[in-house]
Amino acid sequence: MPLPQGQVGVHADGSRTIIASGGRQFQVRPNGTVASVSLSGGRTATFRPNGGFASVHAGGMQINHGLRGERQIVTVRPDHSRVVSMGLHRGYVERPYIVRGDRTYVQRTYIVNNVTYVRVYRSYYYRGVPYYSYVPPYYFHPRFYFWAYNPWRVRVYYQWPWYVARPPWYLYWGAYFAPAPFYPSAAFWLTDFLLANSLQAAYEAGREAQANADAQANAYQPPPETYQPPPPEAQGTSQITPEMKEAIAEEVSRQLAAEQQQSASPAPPPPAPSGAEAAPAALDPAQRLFVVSSNLTLSTTDGQECELTSGDIITRLDDTPDANNQVRVSVSTSKGNDCRVGSTLMAQVSDLQDMQNHLQEQMDSGLKSLADNSGQGGLPTAPDTATSAGEVPLPTPDASANSALQAQQQAANQTEAQIQQDAAQGGQN
Repeated sequence: MPLPQGQVGVHADGSRTIIASGGRQFQVRPNGTVASVSLSGGRTATFRPNGGFASVHAGGMQINHGLRGERQIVTVRPDHSRVVSMGLHRGYVERPYIVRGDRTYVQRTYIVNNVTYVRVYRSYYYRGVPYYSYVPPYYFHPRFYFWAYNPWRVRVYYQWPWYVARPPWYLYWGAYFAPAPFYPSAAFWLTDFLLANSLQAAYEAGREAQANADAQANAYQPPPETYQPPPPEAQGTSQITPEMKEAIAEEVSRQLAAEQQQSASPAPPPPAPSGAEAAPAALDPAQRLFVVSSNLTLSTTDGQECELTSGDIITRLDDTPDANNQVRVSVSTSKGNDCRVGSTLMAQVSDLQDMQNHLQEQMDSGLKSLADNSGQGGLPTAPDTATSAGEVPLPTPDASANSALQAQQQAANQTEAQIQQDAAQGGQN
């Protein structure tokens, strides 16, 4: 982006502030690249050193760009609903759902690659920040959970369909993840179920991000449908070890035990004491390990950026968030050119809570698969697979979700193009 003429202020570190015509204000790095721009109407944008967008804020829309070309868009609408795009073909629309006493629930209609499904979350505030906690749509009989988190009578040798078919995502991440040779309990089976689904999502998100980056560069080519060899840097990929899987399985077992208790009485948890705020489950001292559920661009403790992708594993180091509601995390495993193993990053607690929700959602999906396939394909026969109603009824999908996500993508494109034009020419919104 060319620098405009205007009033220049030079700072001690060599950076500059330029106040230009049309209400424009530029923050310029010591090397001459634009770090951020403020425009009329409260619009702001930050840029990476290569000139690409890092973030955009305009009206009720927040746009964040990842390092690989992916784009997340969040729009808060006047009726307090939210539209969240996590890529060209995935996102959700969130609306208020039910208020019961002091408990507020929201529904999210997700659309992922033309598949629509609904989730419910309990919403609450902690230190002035909104958080969301996944609410299971139904519960199994307590005996089923007991069967799931206790050791099975014999080792189960299970052959995953994707291990036989070798789809592109598994060939791509084969150096990072391999299924266990056998399963001593459902918790370990569910661990591989979670990791496999996370890595499939990472592969699809990577193809989509590349397509988005190519489209923005006016050089779009459809992403390949067949396996492409991993990039050279993937040769240094760390592998998920059996010890790491065991740690994840322990967390799955803990969640299974919690759902077993809830299944006996599917009622909301008791309210927090007057004047107190319940901390998110992601800050529970008993839980340290998190499986990343979506692409995240984070900063290291020395201010450098790197990216985590779905299926990476991190360890939370702090129990108390800082003033920015962040905690330190350490990278336990990573893939290819993701954040380096052992590096210390600053992560938002809300992102960790999203990972916690994702683990529970995948666990419930895996439990349903175990119940539906009980006694088949080498799986042991599960007891009492009948279900009972959850805390709140599952809502119907939002019929307007798909059109809302498509409209949001178009609005984001127009917003970014207008910001680039106004920054260069000093136009008014």
